[in-house]
Amino acid sequence: MRNVAIGIQDFRDLIQKKYFYIDKTSFIKEWWDSGDSVTLINRPRRFGKTLNMSMVEQFFSVDYADSGKLFEGLAIWEYEEYRKIQGSYPVISLSFANVKEGSYPATRDKICQLITNLYVKYSFLRDSDVLTDKDRDFFDRVSVNMRDSDATLALYQLSDYLHRYYGKKVIILLDEYDTPMQEAYVDGYWEELVAFTRSMFNSTFKTNPWLERGIMTGITRVSKESIFSDLNNLEVVTTTSDKYATSFGFTEEEVFAALEEVGMEAEKEKVKEWYDGFIFGNHKDIYNPWSILNFIDKKNYATYWANTSANSLVGKLLREGNRRIKAIFERLLLGEVIRCAIDEQIVYNQLDGNEDAVWSLLLASGYLKVLSREREDLIPEENEVMYDLMLTNYEVKRMFRSMIRGWFTNVRSDYNDFVKAMLSGDVKAMNVYMNRVSLQTFSYFDTGRKTSWEEPERFYHGFVLGLIVELDGEYVITSNRESGFGRYDVMLEPREKNGKAFIMEFKVHDSEDEENLKETVQAALKQIEEKKYDAVLIAKGIQESNISKYGFAFQGKKVLIG
Repeated sequence: MRNVAIGIQDFRDLIQKKYFYIDKTSFIKEWWDSGDSVTLINRPRRFGKTLNMSMVEQFFSVDYADSGKLFEGLAIWEYEEYRKIQGSYPVISLSFANVKEGSYPATRDKICQLITNLYVKYSFLRDSDVLTDKDRDFFDRVSVNMRDSDATLALYQLSDYLHRYYGKKVIILLDEYDTPMQEAYVDGYWEELVAFTRSMFNSTFKTNPWLERGIMTGITRVSKESIFSDLNNLEVVTTTSDKYATSFGFTEEEVFAALEEVGMEAEKEKVKEWYDGFIFGNHKDIYNPWSILNFIDKKNYATYWANTSANSLVGKLLREGNRRIKAIFERLLLGEVIRCAIDEQIVYNQLDGNEDAVWSLLLASGYLKVLSREREDLIPEENEVMYDLMLTNYEVKRMFRSMIRGWFTNVRSDYNDFVKAMLSGDVKAMNVYMNRVSLQTFSYFDTGRKTSWEEPERFYHGFVLGLIVELDGEYVITSNRESGFGRYDVMLEPREKNGKAFIMEFKVHDSEDEENLKETVQAALKQIEEKKYDAVLIAKGIQESNISKYGFAFQGKKVLIG
């Protein structure tokens, strides 16, 4: 049995040390045969992007001209024409994976440092005969503190120098190109970074006469208008594309063969439940390599992939999203399918409040999977593709549950005490604990533009998500659904028919119609009765005496429950 090495992203290391490896070298042929000038490949994190980029570099780069043995016995080595071109191209390879800075100046410095490191690597070019004195002047100006005009042109110039030296056009590999852009959105320096990267990408991948081929990888497809406005030679491969569908991630056949190799074939069905579910193009049953390798190594079921990063952007969008975003997410968490339009071009500065953009980001990031898609004629002149989406697998569901629990970390004991009080019918205790929770968490659900106590639906849907996480095993929890003559806010239906059921109605205090919060509570309770929200529970055989009804009145951060 081969040893499983966790976290190794260098192809040569894996092969030379004979660690566990699933052959993905057929990607080299598929990509080269395509003839595409520049390819942007979007895949969720930990799907082998960096390892495949290392593989491509070590196959083509002149730095590995004597390393053909690395590929012996692998799929690509079966083709004589490819054996001939191994190690024959100058390759520029860099990664933005570690560019995760909190400000634009720090991000720019980090990118400039990466470019400077490349110039150090190729320092032999400076004193070669192929460079002129002006070229050497430029070479010497490349540094962390170089001007924007030099920084954005540096990869273009290096391509020229390498082409002159080796007599062949260059291959450029840029891994995790969008990592700094996600950080820029979260930390508020998006516009500055876009201007810088747009100029760099244009000179490197569009107007570069010394470019043979290029590959960019990332999680998202950042909108063309943002940074790729001039790149009409870009072939974009997203998670809904058929190209390279099995080149990133493990197929079910590969996973099951690996389980058999380590004597764990009895775990196939449970592994499938936990880690299957990724769909690329029309190819189903793709597994995340990080989860599978960790499971084989540790022989224990856990949320390996879902916990490999802070998920700060996803958490921010869901936590601060409007009531509709939270309500739809409730349905996802309950295992339901949602239907929405997807735009795979992520416009980061439009993510706030853009529901379709949120689901598009979750799809690109691997948290959602496409069950089906169809075109709808919503407007005579325009067609829109609608997607049926659900959470990818059990691992992702557990990750989101953990994230939601984290939202209430600072008030965990009060939140749990509130739930206990609600289940026991102790209204006085409910009021004490709910006010403590609301006081500390209302601001946490702010959007930055409209405070959540001005729009308390944002809070209560976050609150409902917490209920789902805590009580899903005992209750079917739904919100904003039709029952009787209206739509109730929250309903807890017991999974056992003899259990207690709960209906909650949330209302904001209206000073024109109600003198105080007590009147607001009575208005909420009256609405429950008049709209007959208990009809759906009674129809299911639950006794009316087992249905508790609560009215929640909000005024600022104050809450009164009756």
